[in-house]
Amino acid sequence: MAPLFDDLRRQHVDLAQPRLGSKVVYATDDFFADKARLIAPAEPVFIPGKYDANGKWMDGWESRRKRVPGHDWCVVRLGVPGVVAGFEIDTRHFTGNYPPGAALEVCRSGETAPGDDAGWIKVTPRLDLKGDDRVYVPIEHPEPVTHVRLHIFPDGGVARLRVWGRVVPDFSKLGVDEVIDLLALANGGRGIIANDEHYGRVENLTAPGRGVHMGDGWETRRRREPGHDWAILELGAAGLIEAVTVDTAHFKGNYPNRCSIQATAAAQGSPQEVAEQAQNWPVLLPEVKLSGDHVHVFRDELASLGPVKFVRLNIYPDGGVSRLRLMGRLADA
Repeated sequence: MAPLFDDLRRQHVDLAQPRLGSKVVYATDDFFADKARLIAPAEPVFIPGKYDANGKWMDGWESRRKRVPGHDWCVVRLGVPGVVAGFEIDTRHFTGNYPPGAALEVCRSGETAPGDDAGWIKVTPRLDLKGDDRVYVPIEHPEPVTHVRLHIFPDGGVARLRVWGRVVPDFSKLGVDEVIDLLALANGGRGIIANDEHYGRVENLTAPGRGVHMGDGWETRRRREPGHDWAILELGAAGLIEAVTVDTAHFKGNYPNRCSIQATAAAQGSPQEVAEQAQNWPVLLPEVKLSGDHVHVFRDELASLGPVKFVRLNIYPDGGVSRLRLMGRLADA
């Protein structure tokens, strides 16, 4: 992954990812390529010789050639409200059929597919696009939004749209002392950094549900030197941890032998600086034995550290973990 886009995912999450419940709910035209592919989690691909009933199969959203005035657009409903920091527009593999221009709007609405009267706010000027390219467009919009509208001028194809930002969970409806997964992606949890993500990204640890396969988790390469691997994550809100779940779903011959967790109430600086600080965080969960393809729940083993906001998951010596759950109560509940 290019350094710029690697840095983006270390500081933000993709609010448009389908596993958060996000969906492309409307497009003026998706004749050549289904609008749903615009937010597909996988990197876009090109398959030579693959055609469907309407023409060349393309991995993205593509409208037909416009023969009337106007332009095309689509609407993405975010699965959870979030504050958008910027957009990634990816035209990879679209060379003679990309739109030369684009613009983006946001709104907050209870409608599935808001219309023109929804109070859309233009957050970018008209942007110049290139074919087979990937660009990041930062914005300044501090208010949480629920929808994004991508305009393309006049027509064409876009491989992916990533909406980088922070989930803004609504904890106002929680009951007194209600226990939730404070690390869940939908509750604002996120992966920050790991020493190794050779086979799977650290943000997968916070995803909903159990992993769908071995690639839907965090997995390191086989360690051939002393030491152990680790990942650092941030909770959506500071909380008192009552139970920890370590799920090694699908990891059978490559699960970690043991794990431990360190935690702290505060950390600051770049991901690399946080990683340096984390070496000295107090222990929340001492080293415990793990087994393959199993849901491990730890309660009595946890230390009483008070409210925590950041954790470091240590695995010994290497391997894969599908999900990490930190069940607890909000610190200010």
